[in-house]
Amino acid sequence: MQELKETSLTVAIVGLGNRGLDTYGKHLAEKEHVKISAVADPKRDRQALAAKLLNLWDDQIFCDAEALLQNTRLADLLIIATPDRQHVDQAVKALDLGYHLLMEKPISPDPAEVERLLKKAKETKRHVFICHVLRYTPFYNELKRLIDAGEIGEIKAIDANESVGYFHYAHSFVRGNWRNSSETSPMILQKCCHDFDIFCWLSGKKPVQVSSFGSQTYFIREHQPEGATDYCLAGCEAKNSCVFDAEKIYLTNQRTGLLAGNTRWPVDVVVSEPNETRLREALSDGPYGRCVFRSDNDVVDQQVVNMEFTDQMTVSFMMSAFTDQVSRHIHVMGTKGDIIGDFAAQKLVLRRFGKTPQEIDVTALASDLSGHGGGDAAMLEEIIDYLLQKEMTSARLTTLERSVDSHRIAFAAEKSRQSDGLVVTI
Repeated sequence: MQELKETSLTVAIVGLGNRGLDTYGKHLAEKEHVKISAVADPKRDRQALAAKLLNLWDDQIFCDAEALLQNTRLADLLIIATPDRQHVDQAVKALDLGYHLLMEKPISPDPAEVERLLKKAKETKRHVFICHVLRYTPFYNELKRLIDAGEIGEIKAIDANESVGYFHYAHSFVRGNWRNSSETSPMILQKCCHDFDIFCWLSGKKPVQVSSFGSQTYFIREHQPEGATDYCLAGCEAKNSCVFDAEKIYLTNQRTGLLAGNTRWPVDVVVSEPNETRLREALSDGPYGRCVFRSDNDVVDQQVVNMEFTDQMTVSFMMSAFTDQVSRHIHVMGTKGDIIGDFAAQKLVLRRFGKTPQEIDVTALASDLSGHGGGDAAMLEEIIDYLLQKEMTSARLTTLERSVDSHRIAFAAEKSRQSDGLVVTI
């Protein structure tokens, strides 16, 4: 594998929405040994914001990924943060030009495309990393440390759930970019490949077979309240009792609303540099102002997946939209004890059989837990250090080769779900 010899790294970013600019661009712009040399996005407001925040010239800004990739290589590392179904075509072109890659998950909703990218990465001998940020968080690293130290013996089972949160689900999977699987990815792949990657990493085992059930149960037209309008700001008579009302979520909600002081996610997805006037205009007739029961969404709002791994280890996993908090919970069971974890609370409880339980406060183990529990910054730092040969250990690096098992589980789960729970061998 060809390595870099320089002491600094140049980076290009395609796709400035969601995480492209706010997570990758802003963070990397603060690094002395990193220079952002080019960006691409079809939206002019994002281009203008990138120019201002990243101090870029006009000739460093492109209208889309394809325009950027028509040039000779403009950076050492290309970050691909475009819509799901664009990833692989852009990645293949970039690899042929000589870029190393950091790709947003999922790699692709098409299994054949995943294998195509694996083949191309091997041919070009370039590094490809996937944004499975949970591996880099202090929470899951402490859990991994306890498991590897033999504190609970051999892992026999894992029980886990992802609480998507009612407002997060409404924002991203009913109104937002990932609402329709034919345009993006199935819910179990787009949202939960993070979790499947964690199961593989924590256990060190390979998935064998999968079964799954799930459906779109609630966010459908039959459940639209009486008096509701197609857009929340269009005189909806049901808004006072509706927790999914767009005005509540984007303007007044204490966690997510602009009027409560929040100018970042999710309001900055609706409009760049949000203010009340611009936000109300966007909600009046845009996708984020639609009634959640009158959208064009088709992804599941709940799904359960049962997995068997090598050595007969089993995993049960539940994804649900119907939660107040956005969090993950995990219970790892072994031959000598078990560990219970709450990601939102950043707490782990180690229970060795016959001994007093030990509670671990993960907040005491890290100085910064922002951005996916500290995972965003740690991922970028580790990948940059690895490419610059500052740190050559790679036990947790989310390489393409390591990430594909998470996708294979998701593909099998979706096939099983669409086949009345058929057991699918991986």
